Amino acid sequence: MSNLKKIIMLMAAVLFAAGLFACEEKGTAEKAGEKVDTFIEDVKDKVEDANK
Repeated sequence: MSNLKKIIMLMAAVLFAAGLFACEEKGTAEKAGEKVDTFIEDVKDKVEDANK
């Protein structure tokens, strides 16, 4: 394998690993989105209960 291909493979592996580690921590927007999702689910459940 040529040196250029080795460098490209190494860079791809580094970028892939960086992407995996970057996704571990939840950001502010993701946390807020989860709260909104939970709120919507709670409201939906209460509406279903009220319609029974």
